[in-house]
Amino acid sequence: MQSLKHHFLMAMPHLDDPNFAASLIYLCDHDNNGCMGVITNRPLEITLEALFDQLELGGETSPHRNAPVYYGGPMHKDRGFILHVGDSQQWDSSIQVEDGIALTTSLDILQAFANGEGPEHFLVCLGCAGWEVGQLEEELKENSWLTVEAQSHVLFNTPPVERLTAAAGLLGVDLNLMTRDAGHA
Repeated sequence: MQSLKHHFLMAMPHLDDPNFAASLIYLCDHDNNGCMGVITNRPLEITLEALFDQLELGGETSPHRNAPVYYGGPMHKDRGFILHVGDSQQWDSSIQVEDGIALTTSLDILQAFANGEGPEHFLVCLGCAGWEVGQLEEELKENSWLTVEAQSHVLFNTPPVERLTAAAGLLGVDLNLMTRDAGHA
């Protein structure tokens, strides 16, 4: 199977797992070692200001302090995964996912946000989603997910509540019209 890196995974209506139901996942990596991504449409009830306080970063006057923090997935829930526009080169622990989109896990980017700096467009996620080798491919065969190449405007310019619908729209699909029953012809 070809890599699904820089693709959206859209939970099908019948996917009942509370970790993933109604989720839109951005896949940051997919290779012979498995797959990793972050959920992009489930804001938590905390903002960056709470993270700034907890990590003692300051940020009292940061224009980013009211930005939402997202539930990124059930793995490593105590770690931050920051999906952002730009280049991975300027951050301590960062990978370039696609031209213009990077994933950073180092504290230096949060300090930049506290200082009112850093990338203009970003999502701060607590936790991530991961699949072992072959696991995601099996879930795709079971019709648990739809996939489509990701578009940055869905990630960074669409309200969280509308992201799943917008991603499905890239395929011309309305998830509200799909049955909750899965099957194979």
